[in-house]
Amino acid sequence: MKWLPLFFSQRLLTNLFIAIDAVIANRLRSLLTALGIIFGVAAVIAMLAIGNGAQQEILNQIKLVGVNNIVVKPIIEQKEEKIEEAGGKRENKKFSPGLTLRDVRNMEQTIPGLANISPEIILNTHVIRNGIRRSAKLVGVAPSYFAIYDFQLAQGVYFSEEQLRIGAPVCIVGAAVKSRFFPTEDAIGKSIKVGPHWLTIVGVMRERLVSENSLSKLGIRDFNMDVYAPLQTVLIRYENRDLITAEALRLESMRSRGMIIDNGNSQQSETERKNYHQLDRLVIQVEETAKLTSVAEIVLRLLSRRHYDVVDFEIEIPELLLKQQQRTNTIFNYVLGAIAGISLLVGGIGIMNIMLASVLERIKEIGLRLSLGAKKSDVVQQFLFESMMISIGGGLIGVILGMVLAYGVSAVANIPTVVSFASIVLAFGVAASVGLVFGIAPARKAASQDPITSLRYE
Repeated sequence: MKWLPLFFSQRLLTNLFIAIDAVIANRLRSLLTALGIIFGVAAVIAMLAIGNGAQQEILNQIKLVGVNNIVVKPIIEQKEEKIEEAGGKRENKKFSPGLTLRDVRNMEQTIPGLANISPEIILNTHVIRNGIRRSAKLVGVAPSYFAIYDFQLAQGVYFSEEQLRIGAPVCIVGAAVKSRFFPTEDAIGKSIKVGPHWLTIVGVMRERLVSENSLSKLGIRDFNMDVYAPLQTVLIRYENRDLITAEALRLESMRSRGMIIDNGNSQQSETERKNYHQLDRLVIQVEETAKLTSVAEIVLRLLSRRHYDVVDFEIEIPELLLKQQQRTNTIFNYVLGAIAGISLLVGGIGIMNIMLASVLERIKEIGLRLSLGAKKSDVVQQFLFESMMISIGGGLIGVILGMVLAYGVSAVANIPTVVSFASIVLAFGVAASVGLVFGIAPARKAASQDPITSLRYE
């Protein structure tokens, strides 16, 4: 403990008290000097909080699209394409059965390393109950769907094996569907009309919070307005595009001969006719991230072979998209941090300039201290203490202002922010360092004054 007198000697404490008196005596000037540090620290904390919030939102988005997932989507053509051969003849494109459950079974049997595989059928429909009608999506799913997306139930149970096998008229509704159609009552066991059929509610999903930005950029739909039914229920009771019925052939023949004219949204009806895929989406979850790309290549080759080299599907890897977005966000954070760092640098230069001006104003005071027996080290300590007090005080105010700005931006602009302890320590540490570094030059200049000359200075 012999080092304690070195740091807490009477001389050092005297120099500290003199510095405190000088800062208090010039409160306005000290506050104006600290403005650069205040705004610099506030900018660092607010910007890092916004960046951390964006990172957290990206992690939540990864959970929404699933981890280690490969998404296969069908390509629905708007019009029939022709292929022109070298001889000038035109013929119809090659036949493809489309994306079907047979593809799913083939993948399960031939591709190793798959954790889950989830076929989906998504139908635009409407929900009716007690005179209230609302458009929604009916999603036919397998049990693996809820495991892949980590969906949790707020009420009720998942589909049973029997319900999945026979295609029972049951469903699980999203949180928004429950709040809209059952605002004050328990939805479990109640019936709701989804399209032309009545379904019994067996479960209610826990609410999933998704930003509008995520809905548009990442192709994530509003899960809270979805109605989930067993895959067989949708295929049996609603629509199975893999089946070719006599009625469908008759209608298509009549359309081709111009006997049926589509009214209303003709583009939508044309798209529905061209959608020959049984499945609207296929999500494949891989056990290991390292195998994600290789499995995607195997899926591509397998589907190309089964679809007779017709490219009527597309393969996406959402995690790679999110990682790229996360990398972009990290670079953006570095840029914001650099800008905020420049603000701290400017604040440090401001401290140095004001302290140098203060030295010129207090030459007589410095000369009087030196003539009364103060050492040059005492003068250096005094001015270093003053600059560090200004920077540390500005840092404390900046931390408070930065937190207020971060939470204010989150409340006003609806942008998620996360104020981390590391960002506070970083900003405050930089502020204290700035005061120390930029206070050295004024302190040395003050200590270099000649006592006799200083006492004569006017």
